[in-house]
Amino acid sequence: MPSTLVVYLHGFRSSPRSSKAVMTGQGIELISSPSHPYEWYCPQLLASPKLSMDMVTKHIDHSSADRLVIIGSSLGGFYTNYLAEKYQAKAIVLNPAVYAARELAPHVGMMTAYDSDEPFDFRPEYIDQLKALQVDHISHPDRYFLIAAKGDELLDWQEMVDFYPGARHLVLEGSDHGISEYAEHLPEVIRFIAA
Repeated sequence: MPSTLVVYLHGFRSSPRSSKAVMTGQGIELISSPSHPYEWYCPQLLASPKLSMDMVTKHIDHSSADRLVIIGSSLGGFYTNYLAEKYQAKAIVLNPAVYAARELAPHVGMMTAYDSDEPFDFRPEYIDQLKALQVDHISHPDRYFLIAAKGDELLDWQEMVDFYPGARHLVLEGSDHGISEYAEHLPEVIRFIAA
């Protein structure tokens, strides 16, 4: 019987407790069945991009699943590009930070997590680690599904669209960086995962 590993990667300063992560995990639970089990993996990413990717690739490499689908939001979308190319996997990117090193360079220093106020040190060498993970262009657009919000207050939606030529695009009028109406689009996300 086929099995699928679904990896969800949250954004910068976020966590597996983010609303999009929780909703997607619940959606995956609903489609998982004895005839086609789904494994859900949504780790707390580390401040270090390299250590984060080492952790996630180790989990993927040890999984016995037949299929791999990766979902990422914001910085998690950047990581998704890297992993989708590495494993030739299906990918869903939600307002991805397609050029994360550039976006996060101004944020080097002490930061706090959104939902816990826990401090962490975002070090200068992490920018170099992000540069090492940069994907210049995607190789198989048909494996990608982009959801981009024109109302994203942090990232440029047009840059996202330009980065995924030929991929499936859902461009939202308005909305915001967090895609606050994500629940409305979740059925389409789940269909793409299951297809």
